[in-house]
Amino acid sequence: MSLLSFERQFSNLKLNTRGGGEKSPHKVAMLLAVIELIAAEVITENKIFFNEKLKEVFTKNFNALAKESDRNNPHLPFFHLRSSGFWHHHLKPGKASSYAELATASGAGILAENIAFAYLDDELFELLGNGVARELLKTSLHKNLTDQDRNQLLDVGKGWDWLQCEVTVQDYFLMLNKELVGQKYSKAEHRRALLSKLKNRSEGSIEFKHQNISAVLVEMGQPYIQGYKPAFNYQQQLKQVVLAHLAAHPSVIDSIAQAADSLGPELPTQIDWASVFDSEIPERISSIQELARQYLARKTNFCERERNNRQLGERGEAFVIEFERYRLNQAGRADLAKEVEWSSSSRGDGLGYDVRSFNTDRDEELFIEVKTTSSGKYQPFFISDNEVAFSNACAQHYSLYRVYDFKQQARIYQLPGAVDQYVHLQPQSYKASFS
Repeated sequence: MSLLSFERQFSNLKLNTRGGGEKSPHKVAMLLAVIELIAAEVITENKIFFNEKLKEVFTKNFNALAKESDRNNPHLPFFHLRSSGFWHHHLKPGKASSYAELATASGAGILAENIAFAYLDDELFELLGNGVARELLKTSLHKNLTDQDRNQLLDVGKGWDWLQCEVTVQDYFLMLNKELVGQKYSKAEHRRALLSKLKNRSEGSIEFKHQNISAVLVEMGQPYIQGYKPAFNYQQQLKQVVLAHLAAHPSVIDSIAQAADSLGPELPTQIDWASVFDSEIPERISSIQELARQYLARKTNFCERERNNRQLGERGEAFVIEFERYRLNQAGRADLAKEVEWSSSSRGDGLGYDVRSFNTDRDEELFIEVKTTSSGKYQPFFISDNEVAFSNACAQHYSLYRVYDFKQQARIYQLPGAVDQYVHLQPQSYKASFS
């Protein structure tokens, strides 16, 4: 669904009617209360409890809308909004049968007995995290919007409005899904097709917006389209559109998980080793940004899944060993090439590095930590405390090799010396002990 699909649903709620055909404001007041509590970050996850705060804010909105004959009964819309299609009830254990027999809620006690909390469609919950979307949906609760009203709410001057971002994000994920499964497609054809849907936008501006989407995904620890280098100066609204899309399309999450867990095709027997090394490191190696709100009901961290994909890691290490042997042979040091050691395989994982090689200019050992991804150059990676400590202690003899685009045309860039001089490190786990 899209923002405008939810707008239509909000504009056409099944409202109870009083004598004379006047419509009851209860459902409108309840949804306005929920929107207000999300905006105030009182509701921070997709669980709506029938508590005193909800009833308090409902009453405020209800009093502003109610006629003299209306009664302040918040339990009724909390129950009957289930007919909307986007409002759902999470039942208490063992209450499925009794709940199924309910045609209405005679009082708050019925809710307390049967319902743990209400929740929205995941996509709708994401949309309500955005101010523009909230205002549009709030207005649609009061009346059916005309095109002029809608355009006025969505207009952000020369910037990209929500609907333009939405259609561009949809197109991006069409391409990404194809890339994840190894299906060929044309980026140029996709851009040209978008021109007819985006007024006053050029191919160049569409391409840059796709790069912005790459940046959003990289910062979330997700794979991105490798031909669209991340452009990190993006509008905050764009991230919310991406989150809404992921919430509405759980199949995308499944595709990401499958891509992270898979190994892809075997590397070709003939590799042009001269073209493998990439001398330019990313100008910005992103850290994974934790989201303040609990957005997605289903989350897959691509980077973490890849870290746990042991076979992918082993293949990356084997690739680096072959590259090191090639490099040393090219330097005229066949003697050293024979001594390259796969240390993590022969001596264990706790060394702080994976491969022992050599610096030919100093005839010294070179300890290499290998991080492998099937995604692009800008994909963040995980590194342990032990690995960071070793990179600091042995900085003169240490290098991290980042193997990227591993399933297509594997390449390597190098971070020599202490890792923390290149990247921002975030703690991801804790050691639990009894003491």
